Amino acid sequence: MKKSYKSTMYACFTGYVVQAIVNNFVPLLFVTFQKTYDIPLSQITALITVNFVIQLLIDLLSAGFIDKIGYRASAIMSHVFAAAGLILLTVLPEVFPSPFVGLLTAVIIYAVGGGLLEVLVSPIIEACPTDNKEKAMSLLHSFYCWGHMAVVLLSTLFFMAFGISNWKLLAIIWAIIPIVNAVFFTQVPIYSLHEEGEKGLTLKELCRNKIFWLMMIMMMCSGASEQAVSQWASTFAEQGLGVSKTVGDLAGPLAFAALMGTSRLLYGKFGDKLNLTKCMFFSASLCVISYLCIALIPVPAIGLIGCALCGFSVGILWPGTFSKSSAAIKRGGTVMFAMLALAGDLGCSGGPTLAGLISGKFNNNLHIGILSAIVFPLLLLLCLLAERKKKSDI
Repeated sequence: MKKSYKSTMYACFTGYVVQAIVNNFVPLLFVTFQKTYDIPLSQITALITVNFVIQLLIDLLSAGFIDKIGYRASAIMSHVFAAAGLILLTVLPEVFPSPFVGLLTAVIIYAVGGGLLEVLVSPIIEACPTDNKEKAMSLLHSFYCWGHMAVVLLSTLFFMAFGISNWKLLAIIWAIIPIVNAVFFTQVPIYSLHEEGEKGLTLKELCRNKIFWLMMIMMMCSGASEQAVSQWASTFAEQGLGVSKTVGDLAGPLAFAALMGTSRLLYGKFGDKLNLTKCMFFSASLCVISYLCIALIPVPAIGLIGCALCGFSVGILWPGTFSKSSAAIKRGGTVMFAMLALAGDLGCSGGPTLAGLISGKFNNNLHIGILSAIVFPLLLLLCLLAERKKKSDI
């Protein structure tokens, strides 16, 4: 039986779950890597940085080859790299003379898959003949959050049942999901992003558009605001707040992901009745408040609430910027999605990297590190004000 566009959407939803696995499984093991392989925090920071820098490079290069080899082949390739990286994570640290180099190599491989997924999934969903593309896009991005939750919750349950020492088995189990979805992508229909005979904008044409550059800065700030807390939530809870790993993972990253997904679902349901700019301004302001709670209030419960609040506040920033870009820049096409993903991944790399480096300068104090990353939601607020002023001048 011929599969419908709904099967394509399900494959894309699962693709974002794979993206969540790639970005959020290894951070749960940072303390374990420190203890097992004697890796300092500065090198742990490099694992985050390299993951997102590789995704960033893939974003930059992908616009040139995705349209040539096709969305289907690219989607299959992305899942193969993601699965291979997760599996090699369990092997290479023991094979290489330096465990850190082994971990880094595995991270580079799965980051290639993550970068491709970031560029591919949104335009594939955008091209599907759905009745309401805004709701479909918001629902798509919520699956990253549900995937994030599943990674944290199921990994925590696994560690409780079998011990953190068996993390390699869990990595292989997580690798099954991209393997299965790669097969699924060989069967589903893939639709064109443009009408017949229509061409998307070139990079040169995009770069001439001032709104495009504003959207790029907003995407960068959205990614940085999200990941500066998300990537360090588990380590922050364990070391900065002094709670157990189980409590830290459940109350830190899990609550973060749950509330981020909730905000995206709410926007998907009621977004047509709300002013997106006002919602994003409120969210960015709430993000600033959450950062202050995490960094400045020396009460573990308040710090964990701050992490969860941050998840809710950043929920609509990324998909909201996608929606703004699609509405403001017609015929953006693959190039626009790739460049927005590039900016987003630049932020995803820069946010946690800044937090980690500043923490290292202050004797691994993540309170100060996370406080330094408050610059990103503040910059996003300025961009939203600039956008509103530009519209009022027209």
